[in-house]
Amino acid sequence: MSHPPIRAVVPCRACLSGEDLDWLGGRSVSVALDLTTTVEVLPSGRADGPGSTGGWAQEVWEYLRARLPGLPERAPAVRVGSDAPAASGLSSSTALIVALFEAYLAAVGRSAEVGVETVSHWAYHFEFLVFNGGGMDQTAVIQGGALLLEGRSTGLPVIRERALFPADWTVLVVDSATAKSTGHHIRVVRAQLADGDPKLADYMATADAASEEVWKALGARDLSSLEAAMGRAHVAMRDYQAMSTPFLERLRNLARDRVGLPLKLSGAGGGGALVGVCPADEAEATAARLRTAYEGYPDVRVMPVRAAGFRL
Repeated sequence: MSHPPIRAVVPCRACLSGEDLDWLGGRSVSVALDLTTTVEVLPSGRADGPGSTGGWAQEVWEYLRARLPGLPERAPAVRVGSDAPAASGLSSSTALIVALFEAYLAAVGRSAEVGVETVSHWAYHFEFLVFNGGGMDQTAVIQGGALLLEGRSTGLPVIRERALFPADWTVLVVDSATAKSTGHHIRVVRAQLADGDPKLADYMATADAASEEVWKALGARDLSSLEAAMGRAHVAMRDYQAMSTPFLERLRNLARDRVGLPLKLSGAGGGGALVGVCPADEAEATAARLRTAYEGYPDVRVMPVRAAGFRL
């Protein structure tokens, strides 16, 4: 009798407001997206299966072995697939790491013993050791749905409120095909924090207020207010913290001028994806108009994406 393969499927997330506030302190808003990363455990003796894990497959396994006595030295073989663009500010790397944790734990029969809360903390700590950042990404992809988060200097942010993203709205993702650099960005911001940079303080206050307005607009199902609040969040990212680039601004201006769609950068680090929200019944037509506007940029991709529901 054959058994179904062991797999973990984890969404990515878009940040609608409040980049860095998950570790600087302040409010941020995330929404999980139905661009998923899948890790499937293979019935094979190889340490790695098809698909790129960026070297994290064995590192996640070693992290688990240090905390769960009795695991074998060799990691289970895995196959990895992802719908999300890499290095785009949509937390595709976090989705991969969480999926590896979940798939490995299921494969060795330890999921119930460890529990979701522990997985969340382990995934956060694993990435903190690499990037020294916050816990929005791990919280967002593990929880699913839309989240209003309150950041903390260390550890996972507090979930202040949860909601389902409106089913009659679609998120439009514009993948700029320019990779961001998370590690460099966080080092710069931590230096600003240590120096008491007033621009950082201004950014934190403006982004926190924008997050409040974004969350209110989501609750009220007010798309125009949502777009305005996301716009304020983007301007704060760009003008106070130089998170955007001339190329991203060019893409943003084309979307506004030719399509009438406001876009916001998701994530930080000098590249990545822009996101906007439109009525679901207009998503395909709006995406087609965006693709026409970006005809001079063949590497840019436009993806209408459904929001993902709660995982927990």
